[in-house]
Amino acid sequence: MLQTIMGQARRAIDDFNMIDEGDKIAIGLSGGKDSLTLLHALYYLRKYYPKKFNIMAITIHPGSDTFKTDKLEELCKNLGIEYVVYHSNIAQVVFDIRKEKNPCSLCANMRRGMLNSIAIENGCTKIALAHHSDDVIETLLMSIFLNGKIHTFSPVTYLSRSDVKVIRPFVYVSEKDIRITAKKNNYPIAGKCCPRDGFTKREYMKDLITSLKKDIPKVKEHIMGAVRRSDIQGWKIPNDENERKDNK
Repeated sequence: MLQTIMGQARRAIDDFNMIDEGDKIAIGLSGGKDSLTLLHALYYLRKYYPKKFNIMAITIHPGSDTFKTDKLEELCKNLGIEYVVYHSNIAQVVFDIRKEKNPCSLCANMRRGMLNSIAIENGCTKIALAHHSDDVIETLLMSIFLNGKIHTFSPVTYLSRSDVKVIRPFVYVSEKDIRITAKKNNYPIAGKCCPRDGFTKREYMKDLITSLKKDIPKVKEHIMGAVRRSDIQGWKIPNDENERKDNK
Protein backbone atom coordinates (compact mmCIF):
# COMPACT_ATOMS: atom_id res chain seq x y z
CA MET A 1 0.00 0.00 0.00
CA LEU A 2 2.89 2.41 0.71
CA GLN A 3 4.03 1.89 -2.89
CA THR A 4 0.58 2.96 -4.10
CA ILE A 5 0.68 6.05 -1.90
CA MET A 6 4.17 6.90 -3.12
CA GLY A 7 2.94 6.66 -6.71
CA GLN A 8 0.04 9.01 -5.99
CA ALA A 9 2.34 11.39 -4.12
CA ARG A 10 4.83 11.44 -6.97
CA ARG A 11 2.06 12.24 -9.44
CA ALA A 12 0.98 15.22 -7.32
CA ILE A 13 4.60 16.32 -6.89
CA ASP A 14 5.13 16.21 -10.65
CA ASP A 15 1.74 17.74 -11.54
CA PHE A 16 2.29 20.78 -9.33
CA ASN A 17 6.09 21.03 -9.53
CA MET A 18 6.46 20.64 -5.76
CA ILE A 19 10.14 19.68 -5.57
CA ASP A 20 13.18 21.37 -7.09
CA GLU A 21 16.76 20.17 -7.32
CA GLY A 22 18.61 20.68 -4.03
CA ASP A 23 15.53 21.33 -1.89
CA LYS A 24 15.66 20.79 1.85
CA ILE A 25 12.13 19.84 2.87
CA ALA A 26 10.81 20.17 6.41
CA ILE A 27 8.10 17.61 7.16
CA GLY A 28 5.59 18.70 9.75
CA LEU A 29 5.57 15.59 11.96
CA SER A 30 2.59 15.74 14.31
CA GLY A 31 2.87 12.08 15.26
CA GLY A 32 -0.41 11.17 13.58
CA LYS A 33 -0.91 8.55 10.87
CA ASP A 34 -0.88 11.12 8.07
CA SER A 35 2.43 12.81 8.86
CA LEU A 36 4.14 9.51 9.70
CA THR A 37 3.10 8.07 6.35
CA LEU A 38 4.32 11.23 4.59
CA LEU A 39 7.66 10.93 6.38
CA HIS A 40 8.13 7.37 5.10
CA ALA A 41 6.89 8.20 1.60
CA LEU A 42 9.36 11.07 1.13
CA TYR A 43 12.14 9.09 2.81
CA TYR A 44 11.86 6.34 0.19
CA LEU A 45 10.94 8.64 -2.71
CA ARG A 46 14.12 10.68 -2.40
CA LYS A 47 16.17 7.56 -3.12
CA TYR A 48 15.03 7.39 -6.73
CA TYR A 49 13.37 10.71 -7.52
CA PRO A 50 15.25 12.42 -10.41
CA LYS A 51 15.60 15.69 -8.49
CA LYS A 52 17.87 15.32 -5.46
CA PHE A 53 16.44 16.64 -2.18
CA ASN A 54 16.93 16.26 1.56
CA ILE A 55 14.36 16.00 4.33
CA MET A 56 14.10 16.78 8.01
CA ALA A 57 11.21 16.42 10.47
CA ILE A 58 9.83 19.04 12.83
CA THR A 59 7.38 18.42 15.66
CA ILE A 60 5.59 21.27 17.41
CA HIS A 61 5.01 19.96 20.93
CA PRO A 62 1.70 21.46 22.13
CA GLY A 63 2.78 21.57 25.76
CA SER A 64 0.42 18.82 26.85
CA ASP A 65 1.68 16.27 29.37
CA THR A 66 0.05 13.44 27.43
CA PHE A 67 1.97 14.14 24.20
CA LYS A 68 5.20 12.14 23.95
CA THR A 69 7.86 12.33 21.24
CA ASP A 70 10.15 9.47 22.37
CA LYS A 71 9.05 7.05 19.64
CA LEU A 72 9.20 9.76 16.98
CA GLU A 73 12.76 10.60 18.01
CA GLU A 74 13.71 6.91 17.86
CA LEU A 75 12.12 6.52 14.42
CA CYS A 76 13.93 9.51 12.93
CA LYS A 77 17.21 8.36 14.47
CA ASN A 78 16.81 4.89 12.94
CA LEU A 79 16.00 6.39 9.52
CA GLY A 80 18.84 8.88 9.76
CA ILE A 81 16.49 11.85 9.46
CA GLU A 82 17.33 15.17 11.13
CA TYR A 83 14.66 15.84 13.77
CA VAL A 84 13.72 18.92 15.79
CA VAL A 85 11.14 19.12 18.57
CA TYR A 86 9.94 22.61 19.48
CA HIS A 87 8.27 22.82 22.88
CA SER A 88 5.43 25.34 22.75
CA ASN A 89 2.70 26.57 25.10
CA ILE A 90 -0.11 26.18 22.55
CA ALA A 91 -2.29 24.05 24.85
CA GLN A 92 -2.03 26.59 27.65
CA VAL A 93 -2.81 29.55 25.39
CA VAL A 94 -5.74 27.91 23.60
CA PHE A 95 -7.46 26.19 26.53
CA ASP A 96 -6.33 27.94 29.72
CA ILE A 97 -5.71 31.55 28.71
CA ARG A 98 -8.03 32.08 25.73
CA LYS A 99 -10.48 29.32 26.74
CA GLU A 100 -11.44 28.82 23.08
CA LYS A 101 -14.72 27.02 22.42
CA ASN A 102 -13.65 26.48 18.80
CA PRO A 103 -9.89 26.11 19.20
CA CYS A 104 -8.93 24.55 15.85
CA SER A 105 -8.25 27.77 13.94
CA LEU A 106 -6.09 29.38 16.64
CA CYS A 107 -4.21 26.13 17.31
CA ALA A 108 -3.54 25.58 13.60
CA ASN A 109 -2.35 29.17 13.09
CA MET A 110 0.03 28.98 16.05
CA ARG A 111 1.44 25.62 14.98
CA ARG A 112 1.82 26.79 11.39
CA GLY A 113 3.69 29.94 12.39
CA MET A 114 6.08 28.03 14.64
CA LEU A 115 6.67 25.32 12.03
CA ASN A 116 7.43 27.89 9.33
CA SER A 117 9.90 29.76 11.56
CA ILE A 118 11.78 26.63 12.60
CA ALA A 119 11.92 25.34 9.02
CA ILE A 120 13.45 28.60 7.83
CA GLU A 121 15.93 28.65 10.74
CA ASN A 122 17.10 25.21 9.62
CA GLY A 123 17.65 26.26 6.01
CA CYS A 124 14.59 24.56 4.53
CA THR A 125 13.23 25.67 1.16
CA LYS A 126 9.96 23.73 1.34
CA ILE A 127 7.58 22.65 4.09
CA ALA A 128 5.64 19.42 3.49
CA LEU A 129 2.27 18.89 5.14
CA ALA A 130 0.30 15.65 5.08
CA HIS A 131 -3.10 17.01 4.02
CA HIS A 132 -4.84 14.30 1.96
CA SER A 133 -7.78 14.23 -0.45
CA ASP A 134 -10.31 13.86 2.35
CA ASP A 135 -8.92 17.06 3.89
CA VAL A 136 -9.34 18.80 0.53
CA ILE A 137 -13.00 17.78 0.40
CA GLU A 138 -13.78 18.59 4.04
CA THR A 139 -12.15 22.02 3.76
CA LEU A 140 -14.18 22.75 0.62
CA LEU A 141 -17.45 21.80 2.32
CA MET A 142 -16.63 23.84 5.43
CA SER A 143 -15.87 26.83 3.23
CA ILE A 144 -19.17 26.47 1.34
CA PHE A 145 -21.42 25.71 4.31
CA LEU A 146 -19.85 27.98 6.92
CA ASN A 147 -18.44 30.87 4.87
CA GLY A 148 -20.40 30.83 1.62
CA LYS A 149 -17.22 30.53 -0.44
CA ILE A 150 -16.01 27.94 -2.94
CA HIS A 151 -12.50 27.43 -1.66
CA THR A 152 -10.05 24.82 -0.39
CA PHE A 153 -6.30 24.82 0.18
CA SER A 154 -4.03 24.45 -2.85
CA PRO A 155 -1.40 21.76 -3.44
CA VAL A 156 1.34 24.41 -3.25
CA THR A 157 1.24 27.62 -1.22
CA TYR A 158 3.91 30.29 -1.54
CA LEU A 159 4.66 32.20 1.69
CA SER A 160 5.91 35.54 0.40
CA ARG A 161 7.04 36.89 3.77
CA SER A 162 9.40 34.00 4.36
CA ASP A 163 10.08 33.09 0.70
CA VAL A 164 9.27 29.42 1.27
CA LYS A 165 6.68 27.08 -0.25
CA VAL A 166 4.30 24.77 1.56
CA ILE A 167 3.71 21.57 -0.41
CA ARG A 168 1.04 18.92 0.06
CA PRO A 169 2.15 15.72 -1.72
CA PHE A 170 -0.85 13.72 -0.45
CA VAL A 171 -3.64 15.69 -2.16
CA TYR A 172 -4.36 12.64 -4.37
CA VAL A 173 -4.13 10.17 -1.47
CA SER A 174 -7.18 9.00 0.49
CA GLU A 175 -7.30 8.91 4.27
CA LYS A 176 -8.40 5.27 4.05
CA ASP A 177 -5.21 4.26 2.26
CA ILE A 178 -3.11 6.17 4.80
CA ARG A 179 -4.90 4.48 7.69
CA ILE A 180 -4.34 1.02 6.19
CA THR A 181 -0.66 1.77 5.51
CA ALA A 182 0.02 3.14 8.98
CA LYS A 183 -1.61 0.13 10.63
CA LYS A 184 0.07 -2.40 8.37
CA ASN A 185 3.53 -0.91 9.00
CA ASN A 186 2.89 -0.33 12.70
CA TYR A 187 3.93 3.31 12.65
CA PRO A 188 4.50 4.77 16.16
CA ILE A 189 1.42 6.98 16.27
CA ALA A 190 1.49 9.48 19.12
CA GLY A 191 -1.56 9.55 21.36
CA LYS A 192 -4.23 12.20 20.80
CA CYS A 193 -3.81 15.10 23.18
CA CYS A 194 -6.52 17.55 22.10
CA PRO A 195 -9.62 17.50 24.36
CA ARG A 196 -11.73 18.68 21.41
CA ASP A 197 -10.67 15.82 19.16
CA GLY A 198 -13.72 14.19 17.61
CA PHE A 199 -15.98 17.18 18.31
CA THR A 200 -14.93 19.64 15.61
CA LYS A 201 -16.60 21.05 12.49
CA ARG A 202 -14.21 18.95 10.40
CA GLU A 203 -15.41 15.83 12.20
CA TYR A 204 -18.97 16.88 11.38
CA MET A 205 -18.02 17.08 7.69
CA LYS A 206 -16.45 13.61 7.88
CA ASP A 207 -19.71 12.23 9.25
CA LEU A 208 -21.70 14.07 6.57
CA ILE A 209 -19.59 12.60 3.75
CA THR A 210 -19.86 9.12 5.28
CA SER A 211 -23.64 9.52 5.27
CA LEU A 212 -23.67 10.76 1.66
CA LYS A 213 -21.57 7.77 0.54
CA LYS A 214 -24.42 5.43 1.45
CA ASP A 215 -26.51 6.85 -1.40
CA ILE A 216 -23.68 8.21 -3.59
CA PRO A 217 -20.78 5.72 -3.35
CA LYS A 218 -18.42 7.85 -5.45
CA VAL A 219 -19.23 11.18 -3.83
CA LYS A 220 -15.58 11.76 -2.82
CA GLU A 221 -14.29 11.03 -6.32
CA HIS A 222 -16.90 13.38 -7.81
CA ILE A 223 -16.01 16.24 -5.44
CA MET A 224 -12.27 15.80 -6.02
CA GLY A 225 -12.91 15.74 -9.75
CA ALA A 226 -14.84 18.99 -9.45
CA VAL A 227 -11.98 20.58 -7.50
CA ARG A 228 -9.41 19.53 -10.09
CA ARG A 229 -11.55 20.91 -12.94
CA SER A 230 -12.42 24.11 -11.08
CA ASP A 231 -10.89 27.58 -11.07
CA ILE A 232 -9.97 27.31 -7.39
CA GLN A 233 -6.60 28.98 -6.99
CA GLY A 234 -3.62 26.65 -7.22
CA TRP A 235 -5.41 23.63 -8.70
CA LYS A 236 -4.67 24.23 -12.37
CA ILE A 237 -2.04 21.73 -13.51
CA PRO A 238 0.63 23.35 -15.68
CA ASN A 239 0.35 21.50 -19.00
CA ASP A 240 3.45 22.76 -20.73
CA GLU A 241 7.01 23.69 -19.86
CA ASN A 242 6.38 27.44 -19.86
CA GLU A 243 3.48 27.16 -17.43
CA ARG A 244 5.53 24.90 -15.16
CA LYS A 245 8.27 27.53 -15.08
CA ASP A 246 5.73 30.23 -14.26
CA ASN A 247 4.49 28.11 -11.35
CA LYS A 248 7.91 28.12 -9.68
